[in-house]
Amino acid sequence: MPGEFEPHAGCWMLFPERQDVWRGQAKPAQAAFAAVATAIAEFEPVTVCATQAMWQTAREIMPDHIRVLELSSNDAWIRDCGPTFVKNAAGELLGIDWEFNAWGGRNGGLYENWTQDNLVAQKVTDIVGAKLYKSGLFCEGGAIHADGEGTLITTKSCVQNPNRNPDLSEAEIDQIFSDTLGIDKVIWLDVEGADETDGHVDAICCFVRPGVLMLAWTDNEHMYEYEECRAVLKQLEATTDAKGRKFEIIKLPVADMPPTTAAEISDILVVDGSFPREANEPVFGGYINFFIANGGVVVPQFGVATDQAALDIIAKAFPNRKVVGVDGCREISMGGGNIHCITQQQPIGKGALR
Repeated sequence: MPGEFEPHAGCWMLFPERQDVWRGQAKPAQAAFAAVATAIAEFEPVTVCATQAMWQTAREIMPDHIRVLELSSNDAWIRDCGPTFVKNAAGELLGIDWEFNAWGGRNGGLYENWTQDNLVAQKVTDIVGAKLYKSGLFCEGGAIHADGEGTLITTKSCVQNPNRNPDLSEAEIDQIFSDTLGIDKVIWLDVEGADETDGHVDAICCFVRPGVLMLAWTDNEHMYEYEECRAVLKQLEATTDAKGRKFEIIKLPVADMPPTTAAEISDILVVDGSFPREANEPVFGGYINFFIANGGVVVPQFGVATDQAALDIIAKAFPNRKVVGVDGCREISMGGGNIHCITQQQPIGKGALR
């Protein structure tokens, strides 16, 4: 599995439409997704996939140079339901298909029907012209970060959760990661996993390059991330990567975001079997949930005081890339993730049609 900072052939996205997830008939979220797609398209080709009902809307809202394809899905989180791309020893591009159950299935999942989401990986790899391999593991792309040199970071709260893989031991999951992603060492973060994803790692830390990690951080004792980020720092400082290197760790602030308001969620549909959206819920201000593009880094912005500081830290960490902030990303956060969650990079590899 290449690091996300390695060269891409392009980026894949899905188009939001669920009215039990997104407010305002999903129009504010659609505008935010279009802003993200436009920012990434400055650096690499972008493909946005929309359902039959939304294809024309997506085509109209996206710039002409962004490809829009008709492709069914249940929601818009392609990082989690789409393929994780890898390359084999010959440099050929392949796709890994995780089992997907909407972040928990009947035990904490966010909606009841995920049949179309479970087909996204096959559809994307067919379009790309890459072979797809079934992993047999319930996992999501947002649950894993790799350094391209054999190290993978994930969380126990997600991948070892009884609502994902109740019959697999840690060692057995390690072996699956080794077989599918070429991983030599798995670092299991021990976090509470209190969010909708049960603790995806892409809301906690990511690789800047091999040996260098960026960690979401807050000094505000009243934020729920306060204790977690310190525990993760302690754990990362006590371990090494697959090459035996100690980690350099860069702290990136978490935005102190106001909770959801009654007005913001007033027209979100209440649907049996779907995760309820309520007022006064925390909204994660995760700058860490950025997308590394070819020559750029695309970063969420929330209209709060820490926006510029986050951009400055990321720019220093990526001196050879242009850092671009995307306004309005609170809309994406209220749906349960951010820029990294709604994107999936396609590495450059042999054999791909595009």
